[in-house]
Amino acid sequence: MPNAWAIEVFHRDDLPDPEGDAALAAARESGLSGVTSVRSIRGYLLPSSVPRADVERAAADLLADPIGDSFALHSPGSPPASRGVRVTVRRHPGVMDPVAASVRRGLALLGVEVERAATFRGYEFSGEVEPASVLAAVRRTLANETIETVTAGLAPLDLPEDPPPRPFERRAIPLRGEGDAALRRISKEGMLSLGLAEMRAVRDHFEGLERDPSDLELETIAQTWSEHCKHKTFTGRIELEEEGRRETIEDLFASTIRKATETVAAPWCLSVFKDNAGIVAFDERHALALKAETHNHPSALEPYGGAGTGVGGVIRDVLGAGLGARPIATTDVFCVGPPDLPAGSLPPGVLHPRRILKGVVAGVRDYGNCLGVPTVAGAVLFDPGFTATPLVFCGCLGILPRDRTAKGAREGDLVVLAGGRTGRDGIHGATFSSDALHAALPGSVVQIGDPITEKKLIEAVLRARDEGLFDSITDCGAGGLSSAVGEMAEGIGAEVDLESVPLKYPGLTPAEIWVSEAQERMVLAVPPGELEALLRIFAEEEVEAAAIGRFRPTGRLEVRFRGEVFGDLDLRFLHGGCPRPSRRATWNDPGGADPELSPREDYGEDLLVLLAHPDVASKEWIVRQYDHEVQAGSAGKPLVGPTREAPADAAILAPLPGEKQGVALGCGIRPRLGRIDPYAMAASAIDEALRNVV
Repeated sequence: MPNAWAIEVFHRDDLPDPEGDAALAAARESGLSGVTSVRSIRGYLLPSSVPRADVERAAADLLADPIGDSFALHSPGSPPASRGVRVTVRRHPGVMDPVAASVRRGLALLGVEVERAATFRGYEFSGEVEPASVLAAVRRTLANETIETVTAGLAPLDLPEDPPPRPFERRAIPLRGEGDAALRRISKEGMLSLGLAEMRAVRDHFEGLERDPSDLELETIAQTWSEHCKHKTFTGRIELEEEGRRETIEDLFASTIRKATETVAAPWCLSVFKDNAGIVAFDERHALALKAETHNHPSALEPYGGAGTGVGGVIRDVLGAGLGARPIATTDVFCVGPPDLPAGSLPPGVLHPRRILKGVVAGVRDYGNCLGVPTVAGAVLFDPGFTATPLVFCGCLGILPRDRTAKGAREGDLVVLAGGRTGRDGIHGATFSSDALHAALPGSVVQIGDPITEKKLIEAVLRARDEGLFDSITDCGAGGLSSAVGEMAEGIGAEVDLESVPLKYPGLTPAEIWVSEAQERMVLAVPPGELEALLRIFAEEEVEAAAIGRFRPTGRLEVRFRGEVFGDLDLRFLHGGCPRPSRRATWNDPGGADPELSPREDYGEDLLVLLAHPDVASKEWIVRQYDHEVQAGSAGKPLVGPTREAPADAAILAPLPGEKQGVALGCGIRPRLGRIDPYAMAASAIDEALRNVV
């Protein structure tokens, strides 16, 4: 039943409508003919119990720009008049809506308290168009049905109800005595992404305990043992066959990257391979923290949210390095399929490369710009090999005091969760990103970021760091609390009471609370005597924080809900019980002679072909969307030259205001060389990054 007011905000008719123009271009690009214009609509839903006068005040004073916007109100039973074919796009119930959260905060400042709010966006298509064709075009180009509902006309005026409560009894997963077929089925149906050897190890462990694991315990093991968290392939055993010669590589990571780093033993490497980010010396007083990681699967499924939470995640990794580094710059590298790929050639369930690229650019733009961290460097590459699985590399650079690079939870410290509330979004994110990408995935694996909350979280953490109020910190990323608390408790032990976790809505089961990857959350180890001061700082920065447990010298990870034990795991098994995988690899030299160039008098046509290739063509349309001036530290700009149109080789940052020290940040990537020689590809990428910096 309708239970809400709808506020619709439009650009004034005599002013440009950039969102409508972009929708028009996207619709025409998708093949919709006959459309002459598109009007965009920003929509907000408020409870019908709010008096009309307060709704009008909210629209006039908060939601509509008095200079450039107009607005209309609609109550239940009063549908709006439409200028054309109207389509409405709304978030699915339970999907994070950060704009709605900001609306509630803004209304509270106006003295209007509402428990719920929601947003939607609408499009009105004018011209000779069929409603069914318009609906199909919006679904293809302007919405993502993984997280959104698309309807013709105005969506029903209803606010989503809270999800129904679920039973909270401890649920055991029967593993004891099960054979291989059943173990494979349990892993697949539970989205655990555990292989047969790993499922056998879990079964055997609990057979020794003479009990079955709870769903929370099995989920904890799956998250901790995921490829995303444990990098099993990189650290596993590889049987290599190369042109008739056999070699066993016991640990690829240890024998290459780690070995090279330890052999060089650079004194300016302050923290490597043991924290959320690497830390290197900058000057006598400061250090730099650097982190980069991929967010490929989420970006393939929901480009905007996937890329946004990718950059948000590496920012939190830097914030969680040492006792907290201030993020000062981000980078992005995108690899997608050809932009002119015929739509009919896409595999089922795969978004078009143009759609993916626009989405990931917008995701990085909106998150970084809202958060106040400049995006200063990156790259974009196109190749058919990236069509089904795009690559999205997000990076972040931060600065921290050199005497704040070491950390570690201590016995008796409180487990404090701070930042955004916990919801059902992001469940199975770590295991999903560790598996092969396929269709029919639940929307719960998609995380939606809230940069405003993260900005407040950064300021609160850094204030608490400077006052020495916590002993350790980590981000609540892949695996949620299960990974964050589980990692911090290694070598000690921890007890957690899940009823103390702040929730976005009621109805979450203990296992869902424990493994949710809801964004903008950090876990801190806080001495009991410092809790009051820490909570005061977080409250002043408008960041929610709560003590949810304690680190105890038990060697176990114990998780309770309403007094009942839902999880009790031996930390030695959790972190050391995963069987090392063994892979087979073959390498055959593809051969082939180096290409020869035929001399000619005029290379003009060849030059034009090269300049037109999307790898070489200007990326200014992307760079201009990013704020690289925020924080006033960009000494070298992303675009240089007399007309400020040529890409710079690297970014130059002055992280300490008023001082002369600088840092150069560059990128390198050479994927096509991997078809000829993967080793040369890796070496060339490093070489390119170094040359860009030089």
